[in-house]
Amino acid sequence: MDSNLASIQREVLRWPGVTPAPGRFGAVAFRYGKREIGHIHRDRVADLPVTREMREGLLSGGRARPHRAGVKGYTSYPVQDQEDVSVVLEIPGWNYDRAKAAVERRAARHEGKEGSS
Repeated sequence: MDSNLASIQREVLRWPGVTPAPGRFGAVAFRYGKREIGHIHRDRVADLPVTREMREGLLSGGRARPHRAGVKGYTSYPVQDQEDVSVVLEIPGWNYDRAKAAVERRAARHEGKEGSS
């Protein structure tokens, strides 16, 4: 595996609760619970789920591209150097924070229902 991709994988898998999963076309997907927070391909492209606002910002920056398979809600970001690694790590980081917050909200709602029974 390319050293930049290995750096991304090592860092993301250090985050509590993140697990790797095999993806399509030889990708490694990163999951927090049931939610994918991103995946990387051996050809040095990171496919990242993003909000519409994030997508527009990334695309206007010039490095990211629309997802190469046309998947809505994802962008494809080529990883060529350490600067790309830094940018790519930010996005799964945001996704991780959002996924973790969603799990915590669900747990709080579940606890609230049990307490009211």
